[in-house]
Amino acid sequence: APVTTDTMSQSPGDWYKSLPPVCRAWGTACVLTTVGVQLGVLDLRALYLDFPSVFKRFQIWRLLTNFCFVGGFGFPFVMRIMMIARYGVFLEQHTFAGRTADFVWMVLLGAFALLPLPLIAPALGLPFFAGSLVFMLLYLWSRENPNANTSIMGMIKMKAFYLPWGMMALEALMGGSVVPDLLGVVVGHLYYFLTVLHPRAGGARLISTPAWVRTVCVALFGAGSGGGDAPRAPARAFGGGRGRRLGSE
Repeated sequence: APVTTDTMSQSPGDWYKSLPPVCRAWGTACVLTTVGVQLGVLDLRALYLDFPSVFKRFQIWRLLTNFCFVGGFGFPFVMRIMMIARYGVFLEQHTFAGRTADFVWMVLLGAFALLPLPLIAPALGLPFFAGSLVFMLLYLWSRENPNANTSIMGMIKMKAFYLPWGMMALEALMGGSVVPDLLGVVVGHLYYFLTVLHPRAGGARLISTPAWVRTVCVALFGAGSGGGDAPRAPARAFGGGRGRRLGSE
């Protein structure tokens, strides 16, 4: 998005308050978790996803906290927080405008798809899935804005459609694992297929936001966040076509 005079004149506090509620809450949780870990206030051993601890010791908070740690202070941490602030915020403010409940349900579905992986594929050895969930937002943003001009660190320019793959290549070049990012792509594409590609091809709509999610969102974020009333313009498909909008009925 272009940088306007209003944006440049905003104080950090005003910018923070302007963030949509879901991304603001999640991003804040990620930052505070990393700060707490770095200061020694929080113990990582109590935060990672461990099903024996969940089932035997009833440490159910692990189902949530594993999505709130994107790494210690460093470049990967900064990149993940920026992804939430840019791509997550764009999706919540524009793609899901007026449909906070649909956005929440999309994030929850991504989390639900990632949670069973330690049981299904323990060889992955991933204790935290925050990075994968964040990368899912990047992938969905790239599918919603495939022809947008973007770049990696302002140097390597490309169409947004290819940005997730460019980011994974950068991760590999830096010696990191691309497995968390790839899982985010897989989960993101599954959601995109079920909500856009399959219905566009004439298939039945298989995903809809439950009423309880809308009720909770209205209670937390106020009237209008439950969705269902905002106009839903079709999203632009890659190559210039028109398609369904993410999460729309």
